[in-house]
Amino acid sequence: MGYDEIKLYEFIGRKMLATLNKTGSSEGERELLPAVRKGWRRKCPKCGQGALMDGYLKIRQSCSNCGTDLHHHRADDGPAYLTILIVGHIIMPLLHYTFVKWRPDPYILLAIFGVGCIVLSLYLLPRLKGVVVAFQWARYMHGFSTTQQPTSEQGKDERR
Repeated sequence: MGYDEIKLYEFIGRKMLATLNKTGSSEGERELLPAVRKGWRRKCPKCGQGALMDGYLKIRQSCSNCGTDLHHHRADDGPAYLTILIVGHIIMPLLHYTFVKWRPDPYILLAIFGVGCIVLSLYLLPRLKGVVVAFQWARYMHGFSTTQQPTSEQGKDERR
């Protein structure tokens, strides 16, 4: 691979990252990565100052700082699936390594890794919910757009 090809791949990579990071709309651009970082911190994806959550997992109706409506989110089961995925990929290799290396009693493994799973899940779940809501906000999904969305009658059979 020549020097020119490497430069071309670097250029394409930078353009792709810039395209992924920004979402254009008639309303303006919203950057994805800063919004996701704010969501991880459980802050408003727009201003980064107001609290995103009104408790452990309940999303506020609107930001207390900038007034952005947050009730449009549709996080549903996404954060739970992501939490299970991440916790499983962290805990299982550690469990395997511990069992192969030291062969502890199964009840000791259950106690240590059971508590580890619970603690890690409780830590990740609200943060991942903030990330999902911030992603939806940055991509103008589920009513986070300020322009009125046209309503369609989906599922209606027009052949009758």
